[in-house]
Amino acid sequence: MIRRRIDTERGQVVYWVNEGAAASAEDEANPTHPQPLPPLVFLPGLTADHRLFDKQIAHFEPQAKCLVWDPPAHGFSRPFALDGLTLADKARLLMRILEREGVEHPVLVGQSMGGYVTQMFIHLFPGVARGFVAIDSAPLNRAYLTGVELALLRHTKLMYRSIPWSMLLKWGSSGVATSPYGQAVMLEMMQEYEKREYCELAAWGYAALADAVSPDIRKLPAAPTLLICGTRDAAGSAKRYNKRWAADGLPIRWIEGAGHNANCDAPEKVNALIEEFARSLA
Repeated sequence: MIRRRIDTERGQVVYWVNEGAAASAEDEANPTHPQPLPPLVFLPGLTADHRLFDKQIAHFEPQAKCLVWDPPAHGFSRPFALDGLTLADKARLLMRILEREGVEHPVLVGQSMGGYVTQMFIHLFPGVARGFVAIDSAPLNRAYLTGVELALLRHTKLMYRSIPWSMLLKWGSSGVATSPYGQAVMLEMMQEYEKREYCELAAWGYAALADAVSPDIRKLPAAPTLLICGTRDAAGSAKRYNKRWAADGLPIRWIEGAGHNANCDAPEKVNALIEEFARSLA
């Protein structure tokens, strides 16, 4: 993967991209040979960075054009001014990167907050995404959230700041993953931040999510969609939202024993599901 960046008025956004895989002459002549997958774009969740998808990049890099970013104000995409930044702004930044890299009609794989960014992207740029894999994410449509839930999303900073940093590190890593690997990689990502920066980033994310929730965002995304959710996802109401989303008609695959970062807890299972879904869209 090649590390690249774009510069904005708020700061830089760093991402990684490969050259992609192309079908050989033998593959093209033999329809039974697996063809290259569509482009895959991986979007990490709130406070996570590109390392969240290390197991996916390792698996898919030989098969497809892959792109993964450190979202604004995350990882190497720091410092980045958060004041006034919206999910729509993040979706537009993503589109700018895709256009720069010539990535056409990708499958967007969004974990948690990455899934919210994907829904906003599909809303703003209809027809661009070939598909959407939502990993432990939830709908942006207003009908799914109560007024109380929206209000609570806007008032998280004081709660986070009141918790000792050592406890936040423990809860933040063990609360999103059930596997030793998943917990270790989340802890590693969290330790990149100072406590104040982490709390401000988390508070911004929840408030930006509340601001983005709208009846104008479709209940079912306007692109083929696959839901993936860990059976032990304990982050907020993610499991409840996924059950409601599935009841409204979206296919769902439950990952037994996995937490909120299901792609880290069960990478082989999640990779197989992503690959099957992406091939169905090729």
